[in-house]
Amino acid sequence: MTSNNTEKPWGGRFSAPTDKFVEIFTESVSYDQRLAHYDIMGSIAHVRMLAKVSVISEKESKQIIQGLEKIENDISSGQFQWLTELEDVHMNIETALVEHIGDVGKKLHTGRSRNDQVATDIRLYLREEIDQICEKLNEALNALIKLAKEQYDTIMPGFTHMQSAQPVTFGHHIMAWAEMLLRDRSRLQDCRKRLNLLPLGAAALAGTTYPIDREYVAEQLGFDGVTQNSLDSVSDRDFAIEFSASASLIMMHLSRFSEELILWISQANGFIDMGDAWCTGSSIMPQKKNPDIPELVRGKTGRVYGDLMSLLTLMKGQPLAYNRDNQEDKESLFDAIDTVKMCLIAYAGLIPTITVNREAMYQAAAEGFATATDLADYLVVNGLAFRDAHEIVGKTVQFAIQHEKTLSELTLPELQQFSDAIKEDVFSVLELEGSVAARNHIGGTAPEQVKLAIERLNKLVNE
Repeated sequence: MTSNNTEKPWGGRFSAPTDKFVEIFTESVSYDQRLAHYDIMGSIAHVRMLAKVSVISEKESKQIIQGLEKIENDISSGQFQWLTELEDVHMNIETALVEHIGDVGKKLHTGRSRNDQVATDIRLYLREEIDQICEKLNEALNALIKLAKEQYDTIMPGFTHMQSAQPVTFGHHIMAWAEMLLRDRSRLQDCRKRLNLLPLGAAALAGTTYPIDREYVAEQLGFDGVTQNSLDSVSDRDFAIEFSASASLIMMHLSRFSEELILWISQANGFIDMGDAWCTGSSIMPQKKNPDIPELVRGKTGRVYGDLMSLLTLMKGQPLAYNRDNQEDKESLFDAIDTVKMCLIAYAGLIPTITVNREAMYQAAAEGFATATDLADYLVVNGLAFRDAHEIVGKTVQFAIQHEKTLSELTLPELQQFSDAIKEDVFSVLELEGSVAARNHIGGTAPEQVKLAIERLNKLVNE
């Protein structure tokens, strides 16, 4: 096939062939061919509608559909030849259709434009990708739930400002990650609702003079309804931006997980280990076991942020309606989708390989004066104002540091020198087990509450 303008579907207006550089510069088929399946889906629904409203005959409709189905088979089998000079996925498929079935194929584009066509294709594609990403989120969530079940009562230090703060259970910490991913899934589900409206029928920008039935097309394609304004229909990319914002939040959460895993697996902490199959080594240092998966996920987060900023910047200066700028929406959107999916697959595989060093976690919690707040609360219960209790405990911690002891290692006389409100029962609150067990309310770190949280989340994820 040559690149004469007369062979382009829009070539009638032009008297000179398109410059070769322009063809290369303006093409999108090198990446938008991934929309082929959805383009054909939309075309089949469109041509059925054209026959329903008698714009074309049933015979013509069947011919076109058969031709489109053959093209889809050719694409699936790798036999289809994509041509740069035909610009995009839509013109490649339409040109091939005319080659297969003759002039009747030229009737396919009746009553529509590439503007509403591509808007439909992207929505169909993104809708399916959101469903797949939600499945990947569920896989990661189930891996977290399993790990939390196994470690629901494992004690570790909880941190603020990266300083040991209060003891928590490892299961409780893992469930915090799960809550983040659950919100991510909810955001994607909301995004899916807003994108699931059919723009086809808006044509180039003003609608069409043909007696089309948009609701019929929407029903065939599984849309919840149709868009309400033709100008907005062809130029709207809010759904792509909203998805990319949701994807950025997913990546931000995965990056936070990554940061903690990287810290925990370090020799300085030794809280966890990861399966050898999910780590890599050093080319020069034979002893190294590097957490490359979390590090790469952390790095790829900036990439998805960039995709979001690209889309926001793309849209900010566009007047209504469609502008060729919008060709640039796809690579950023595709990259965000691919990156998020790969990172979720990585975490769903990595999490089950995590093993926990319970002793190291417990020791770190014991050494960090993590029960200091419990001692302050104990004094409050015994009649002191909290600010007075806070000062007393601060002095007690200072004493313990000077004598290289934990709070629970201090003797009763050593504790009582700071307050006569301290009695023999104080040691029950200074022990790590007592501290976590005391936080026995919804959202607390007590092992019993962790089990209830796991149960609740398991139902939300799997029912």
